[in-house]
Amino acid sequence: MQRAWLIDASIYIFRAYFSLPDRWHTAEGMPLNAVYGYVGFLLDFLTETEMPPHCAAAFDESLGTCFRNDIYAHYKASRELPDEALAFQLDACRKVTEYLGIPSYSGQRYEADDYLATLARICREQGMAVTVVTRDKDLGQILVAPEDHWWDFAGNVRLDRAAFAEKHGVRSEQFGDYLALVGDPIDDVPGVPGVGAKTAAALLRSFGNLDEVEANFMQVSKLDIRGAAGLQEKLQLHWPQARLAQQLTRLEANVPGLAGIPDCQPDGDNLAALVDYLSSLGLTGPLLRRCQKLAEAMAA
Repeated sequence: MQRAWLIDASIYIFRAYFSLPDRWHTAEGMPLNAVYGYVGFLLDFLTETEMPPHCAAAFDESLGTCFRNDIYAHYKASRELPDEALAFQLDACRKVTEYLGIPSYSGQRYEADDYLATLARICREQGMAVTVVTRDKDLGQILVAPEDHWWDFAGNVRLDRAAFAEKHGVRSEQFGDYLALVGDPIDDVPGVPGVGAKTAAALLRSFGNLDEVEANFMQVSKLDIRGAAGLQEKLQLHWPQARLAQQLTRLEANVPGLAGIPDCQPDGDNLAALVDYLSSLGLTGPLLRRCQKLAEAMAA
């Protein structure tokens, strides 16, 4: 079975930005630590996967403008817009991705997760398995078929549907509803106060999804869950908030304008241009030599 590799680019850019020292700079003094780390990640990924023919990357640029902000104005409100230095590096990483022949996607109305979910649907409709390359557990929702994988490349953790369910206590298709119950403080998503991970997982194991929870409110107090009697009251009191959160946590798999399987098409000319671009930024040494070797191999 053919496989498509879908990269959650922003999460690896931010990982490099916050974990690597401020050692690399342009001639104008712009930092390059995120670029350095991200390029290294992409080269490692392409080596590990042997230059996959079907691959794409998605980037976040919808902070404050996403359709979810129309639903809930406070969505991701605690996050700050990138400053000039980080914005410069995000743009550079997008260029590097395209130089490597990896199609990239982003937009003002949808998040990277939505682009990845949509691409996964398109690939799956063509009979392909999907691997989402990410550190974000929310993207476990993409795991639909047994052959699909969630892969934290940097952490060397790869999960299929069964392993994801074992790790998190809920099936991948339940994860959006799980987050709606417990909330997601990283994204400023409210949940049901007093409902934690174990309780939310137990509810979804018993009822399957939020629709069935709502249809069986009167049965909640009979569950073998600690505090079940009070849980029923909590759910009923805060149910509108849980339904609101559900609209924020579920991925949108029908982003307009996306069609066709993404093809990864690196070539010698683009890779040579990548070498020139990195040199112009001031990145030299082992990283540049790796790019040069890749460009030479593709041109041969």
